[in-house]
Amino acid sequence: MNIKILQLLDGARDANGLTVIIDVFRAFSTACYVSDFGALKIIPVGDIHVSYLLKEQNPEFILMGERNEQKPPGFDFGNSPSLLDREKLEGKTIVHTTSSGTQGIANAVKANEIITGSFVNAGAIVRYIHRQQPQTVSLVCMGYACEYPTDEDTLCAEYIKNELNNIPNNFTEMIETIQRGSGARFFDPEKQDWSPKADFDLCLNLNRFNFVLKVEKENNLNYLRKIEI
Repeated sequence: MNIKILQLLDGARDANGLTVIIDVFRAFSTACYVSDFGALKIIPVGDIHVSYLLKEQNPEFILMGERNEQKPPGFDFGNSPSLLDREKLEGKTIVHTTSSGTQGIANAVKANEIITGSFVNAGAIVRYIHRQQPQTVSLVCMGYACEYPTDEDTLCAEYIKNELNNIPNNFTEMIETIQRGSGARFFDPEKQDWSPKADFDLCLNLNRFNFVLKVEKENNLNYLRKIEI
C-alpha cells in the first residue's frame, strides 16, 4: 500500500486512489457530530452560492458552515461542533460549506473514492482502509482556508499513516503540539463566540465515532454516506 501525505488544494487535485480529505478544525469533526445526531443527509459544497441556491429551492434544508471561521449571513449553524443543536439537526438535510474541507472534496477529481478525515473517527478510517485494501492512499491535509498547512491536519495524516503501518502514535504529544501551534486560537478570549475552547476538545476526542463518511453522488450533488465499521 502506497500512502501519500499531500497538502492543500494542490494536494486535493493530485490525490488518487482512496483519498482521505482531512479537516480536523473543524469541518469533518463537525460533520461526524452532525451525522451522529441523526441528520438525514449532509451535502458538502465548495461554492457558498450553491448553498444559498439549495436553501432557496429547499427551504427545509439546514445551512451549516463558515467563511473566515464565522457563520455566514443567513446560515443556521456555523462550523462549531459545540454550538450544534441535536433537535434542529435530527432527520434534516444539511448543506455544509467551509473554507477548507469541503473545498478539498470539490477538488479531488482524480480520486477513486473519497472519505472525510478527522481524529474523532481516525480508528474507523484505518479499519475502512484496511478493509478496502487500496493500492494507493492519499491523505490530504486541507490546512487553514486552503492557504497554509496546520498542525492538526498534518498530525492527523501522520497518525493515520502510522496506524496503517503499525507504528505507535503519541497522541498526547500531538495534542500538546496542536495547542501550542495552530490550535492556540481556540484559547483566545476574543474568539470564543465562533472558535470556542470546547471545539478544541470535541475535535480532538480521539476515536469517538465508529463510522466513516464516504462521498457519494446523487442528482449531481455530493453527499456524505455514513458507513459504520
